[in-house]
Amino acid sequence: MAEIIQRDGTWAFDGSTVRITPGLHRSVPLFRQTYGEIAVPLEAVAGVVYEPERKRGRLRLRLREGADPLLQATGGRLPDAADPYRLSVDIDRSGVAEYVAEEIRHALLIEQIPKEPAAAYLLPGPPVPVSVRSSDGTVSFDGARVRIDWSDTSDRVKRATGPRIIGLPDLVQVEWLPNSGYEDGFLRFVTTDSVFSKLPPEKDPFALDLWGSARRDLLTALVATAVMARLPHPSARTATGGQGRGALVRGELVRGDPSRLLAAASEDSVPPQASRTPRARQGTRELQPSPEDIHDVLLRRLRELGELHRDGVLTDEEFATTKAAVLRDFR
Repeated sequence: MAEIIQRDGTWAFDGSTVRITPGLHRSVPLFRQTYGEIAVPLEAVAGVVYEPERKRGRLRLRLREGADPLLQATGGRLPDAADPYRLSVDIDRSGVAEYVAEEIRHALLIEQIPKEPAAAYLLPGPPVPVSVRSSDGTVSFDGARVRIDWSDTSDRVKRATGPRIIGLPDLVQVEWLPNSGYEDGFLRFVTTDSVFSKLPPEKDPFALDLWGSARRDLLTALVATAVMARLPHPSARTATGGQGRGALVRGELVRGDPSRLLAAASEDSVPPQASRTPRARQGTRELQPSPEDIHDVLLRRLRELGELHRDGVLTDEEFATTKAAVLRDFR
């Protein structure tokens, strides 16, 4: 067993798994403490390096491309301090850090772990259900559906459309950019219906605009990772010549036949009503809203959108896109 214990966290390698545990000190970022312990199988590791500096050094674990849904979801955009595969090492523990790195490198050589991209995720990602409250609203994922509940400070366009519920079969991809504290970030869920949307995050009803506490907003990467882990692996999308259903749709549009592929893209999708209707709990009955109630809510939201359009808050394009989203939810 090769192990190093630091205030920043602990790495322990038993010959087959690198177990990374975040430290409990207040200097350890909230994201790493919330993400928790990570067990990295040796076959997911591409390399390891110790970088000595004058006062402190760093251990860095490099994973194979496509092995980890967290790295796939965040695209290498996690701040260094929040990166769970980085460990700050006191200078007097440099020898131990070098030893741990050498043991991992030796095992990679013995086991002949390939450096090519992984064909499937080798780490599971966060458990579900997972829910995060951000500056723009609360986003939740239960393994089957994403739900966004807007906050009082969200844009009027988003609040007018009501809560956003997206079934996993309707998702094409997840896009995430952190809030740096100097520049806003976003968490966007791209669906077969919104793949061509050009709305900015602050008005996009499929996106959270991250503009508040950078420390708290970083936790949205938990939801992005949990969803990414349950979408088709990137290698599977590449094998079919595109990026899932969305790329299939885009490719057919380029060739001039949008209707055939748009229909094909939705064949394996859950109907909108199915993704919005909760399943009956065992031993109980769920009360469904009456058609009159649904009709009243629809009319109220359409009136609100019409007022925003007349007041100049919404452009013609924004009005058309948001109206289509509202009508789609009530089909």
